[in-house]
Amino acid sequence: MFEQLGLETLTAPQAAVWFALALGCAFGALAQITRFCFRRMIDGGDRRQAAGVWLTALATATLGTQAAIWQGWIDFADHRFMVADLPVVAIAFGGLAFGAGMILTRGCVSRLTVLGASGNLRAVLVLVVFAIIAHATLKGVLSGLRTSLSAFTIDLAPTLPGAALLWALLIAGAALAFAWRSGNGAGMLALAALLGLLVPLGWVGTGFVLFDEFDPIALESLSFTAPATETLFWAVASTAISPGFGVGLMGGVVLGAAVAALLRGQFAWASFSSPRETGRYMAGAGLMGFGGVLAGGCTVGAGLSGVPILSFAAILALATIALGGVLMRWLLNATPSEFAAKAPKPSALPAE
Repeated sequence: MFEQLGLETLTAPQAAVWFALALGCAFGALAQITRFCFRRMIDGGDRRQAAGVWLTALATATLGTQAAIWQGWIDFADHRFMVADLPVVAIAFGGLAFGAGMILTRGCVSRLTVLGASGNLRAVLVLVVFAIIAHATLKGVLSGLRTSLSAFTIDLAPTLPGAALLWALLIAGAALAFAWRSGNGAGMLALAALLGLLVPLGWVGTGFVLFDEFDPIALESLSFTAPATETLFWAVASTAISPGFGVGLMGGVVLGAAVAALLRGQFAWASFSSPRETGRYMAGAGLMGFGGVLAGGCTVGAGLSGVPILSFAAILALATIALGGVLMRWLLNATPSEFAAKAPKPSALPAE
């Protein structure tokens, strides 16, 4: 369809960067306003409200994505979430590591990106360490370990069995039923619904609107693990490589969140209170970087974008991320142990 848009000065990959920038701006602004974060569902002081926001976004992402598939606009047959040989050990181990890391850093990667744009220097350091470790896991010194763990696979159908429409309605219905009783106002849930619709917008934009058979681009939507590594690599080698969808997306999220924070009077500088806290956040960043690559994505890439395509890999990744978060939360709160006595004192702020 790209050739019909009349964008004579742009190639499809170049147009994808601008599209990702706009998509990221919308996500950054909406995530800043709604405080969208998967970790808040597990360890926040307002877990029920946080779950309502996240599940509303999941509901609209699922319905929108499945509607686009039904229309024939997008096809996930060759997507990485649809592999027949499921690397179950890598996904499970990665999900547990990522979930533990997001508790240590008090935020999932998407939330930390938004916080970094709002002046939180703790989040900025976490993002840098996260991107470095993720890149090392993809192509560097940790890639051998990733390859070894990924070798353990099981032969499994890539998606949930049965009618996709039925599964979409069940997931969306259950999510919206909980969200309606979560204590959030209608306005907040409406913003969360708009945030979720950015997922099918991303899929359709890259897989249909910008599709060019002579200059193809990858089918992509909201995610943070691969875009963070892409942005890091582009930042240090921009004269040798061109920016891609991930660079545009990360730049857009930062821009959208920063503008929203400034307009709402919520931009404020924040940093670490102690060396122990710094160590905790860096350890969490490393776990998320390593785990995000093994799991195939973060709470947004594998969760918000992956679950709507009904992928077993994405569902397993999100489930183990949640389990890893619960286990780390329990470990940090286990006061009768020596570990708890030496654990960094939790911040007064639940997520920031």
